[in-house]
Amino acid sequence: MLILSRRAGESLHIGDHIKITIFSIQGKQVKLGIDVPADTLVYREEVYLRIKDENTRAIQASNLDLIAAANIWQKKI
Repeated sequence: MLILSRRAGESLHIGDHIKITIFSIQGKQVKLGIDVPADTLVYREEVYLRIKDENTRAIQASNLDLIAAANIWQKKI
């Protein structure tokens, strides 16, 4: 993990297409501005982790459905 110190008004660039600007720092809260290409998704970590978990559960359900369908298919043969 790269750790950088920045002050309000300062920015950093990630590659050629992502720019993060520090807008303000108040106590323990930092306000960031993030410029990313329109096709880039940006999520807060808690939202990203929930989406990832739901996708994992959906894949598991799909696999179970596939196994159940295969079992039904084999019984018919």
